[in-house]
Amino acid sequence: MSLTKKWPLLGEAKAWLDGDRSLWTLGTGEATRSDRTQRMAPRTEAAQRVSSICPYCAVGCGTNIYVKEGEITAVEGNPDSPINGGTLCPKGSAILDLTVNDQRLTEVLYRRPGGRVWETVSLDWAMERLAQRVKQTRDATMQLHDANGTLIRQCTGIASLGGACLDNEENYLIKKLFTGGMGVVWLENQARI
Repeated sequence: MSLTKKWPLLGEAKAWLDGDRSLWTLGTGEATRSDRTQRMAPRTEAAQRVSSICPYCAVGCGTNIYVKEGEITAVEGNPDSPINGGTLCPKGSAILDLTVNDQRLTEVLYRRPGGRVWETVSLDWAMERLAQRVKQTRDATMQLHDANGTLIRQCTGIASLGGACLDNEENYLIKKLFTGGMGVVWLENQARI
């Protein structure tokens, strides 16, 4: 292999010395490409493009998700979206890392009160345990009337802090569940960039 192919900078310098001044200023052309770069292909090549919406905040930025052989290979902003015009904020740009991550938890972990280790439990067990704890707390902290006897139906022992991954519809349902169904008064959402 020639040195100009192994080190593209030498190829650029040789082309410049040979009189190709445009190549030097643009940094494009045959002399700038090594054998490795010639073999490279974009992650989106031969991938199916699926239009979607970023899951993080209520803005609803358009995304293009590229899928190849059943796996997501890239996520980009959708340039056809009137909302974001192809751009994504830092959270939106990290969608791929959130989705395709070998450190992402895929099972339910539980640490018993006073325990030192996490145990793997079934999702059904965890949901039932969560429902029991919510019911116990609501029953113990529910205040039906104020000091004047006015019906207030408020539960002060439970609070909700929504996250930036929740969309408008999920936030609406959470608000309905917590305030209307359970009487929770402490609701906040952290949907900020």
